[in-house]
Amino acid sequence: MVIASGRSSRQVTALAEQIASKLKDMGQGRVSVEGKAQGDWVLLDAGDVIIHIFRPEVREFYKLEKMWSGPSELPQAVHRA
Repeated sequence: MVIASGRSSRQVTALAEQIASKLKDMGQGRVSVEGKAQGDWVLLDAGDVIIHIFRPEVREFYKLEKMWSGPSELPQAVHRA
C-alpha cells in the first residue's frame, strides 16, 4: 500500500492520472480508479499494490497510517482487552 498527498484537488487528480498511465505503460493492465471526480482522494487498485492519494486535510481526517501502526501506538483501553 502506498499513501501519498497532493497539495490540491487538481494535483491529486493529475497524480492519479499519471500513475495510472505509467502502470498501464508498464504492462499492469487494468487499473481501477475511485474518487477521481471529486479530487479530494483517489484510490488506484493495481492488483498487488493499492495507492491512496489525498489532499492533506483529507489524509489527516482518514489517518490511514494509524490503521497500520503497531500496538504501542494504540489507546490504553485496547491493551487491556
